[in-house]
Amino acid sequence: MIKGRVVAKLGDNIDTDMIIPFRYKAKTTDYKELAQHVFEDLDPELAKKIKPGDVVVAGKNFGMGSSREQAPIAIKYSGVGAVIAKSFARIFFRNAINIGLPVIEAPEAVEKIEEGDEVEVDLENGVIRNLSKGWEVKFKPYPEMLMNIMKEGGIYEYVKKHGRFPWE
Repeated sequence: MIKGRVVAKLGDNIDTDMIIPFRYKAKTTDYKELAQHVFEDLDPELAKKIKPGDVVVAGKNFGMGSSREQAPIAIKYSGVGAVIAKSFARIFFRNAINIGLPVIEAPEAVEKIEEGDEVEVDLENGVIRNLSKGWEVKFKPYPEMLMNIMKEGGIYEYVKKHGRFPWE
């Protein structure tokens, strides 16, 4: 269960360089430093506004572009609890799951959510509740294998705990 404030509502086709500019990807491998620059070219102040558990909402094709893991890592280490979008680039989606960042495809919810709303995401049951406005939307929950990875906080933590990959 994830509960947080919608800190930003972004548009369509947000690529990985908009999430974390290349000048930082090439400069550091320090996740906390990357997080300080998340979404900087979209809103230079956004990283400073994010509080732990906040939610980012976006349109179609979120995370398009390069397949580097720094984009979902920067989002996760900034404190964002989840990203809700109309759709995700395939590689970004899987990289997010692998590092334990909840990403939810829910086009209907994106249409209704506004910046500042308080939302609750029930990953296991596939429900987004807008606590500010009193509505809920269902979405397709993760398959069991992906849910197991998310429960452990990512693929690394899963393997560390279970000594194997979830598909073995």
